[in-house]
Amino acid sequence: MNTTAVHRWTVGVPEAGDYPAWRELFRGYCEFYRVPMPEEKAELVWSWLTDPARELEGLLVRDTDGTPVGLAHFRPFSRPLHGAVGGFLDDLFVAPGVRGGGAVDLLLARLREIAAERGWNTVRWITADDNHRARGKYDQVAVRTMFVTYDMAPETTAR
Repeated sequence: MNTTAVHRWTVGVPEAGDYPAWRELFRGYCEFYRVPMPEEKAELVWSWLTDPARELEGLLVRDTDGTPVGLAHFRPFSRPLHGAVGGFLDDLFVAPGVRGGGAVDLLLARLREIAAERGWNTVRWITADDNHRARGKYDQVAVRTMFVTYDMAPETTAR
């Protein structure tokens, strides 16, 4: 890790005034995965992040001016096979203009600290197979598992 680059950044939880900057980062994340981001979705996810009763939490990495340049959304998940709780990293995104400067390192390091503080036995995430740049970083900080991911749509009642 380039410690000089890391000192450019700070990481912390989202605050009320961060919504506009967070929304733009979240929009970039959605665009990367070609998922629509109507304003209603952004408002819903933000409400989850700022509601202490919800399990979803967030981190923002900020530049020296305090402007958010990256985000991470995470939550605990039960692991019955292991009799343990892990952390699931749902979303991770850093603005293209600052990639390679250590911002993602700080987000992942803080998430690792949170996992240790909470007694989680792993932090897990998925990414697209063709997300080569991110996978290069992930291969440095985590172990790729052998598991294949499936999504099953709920049964519809309309026939």
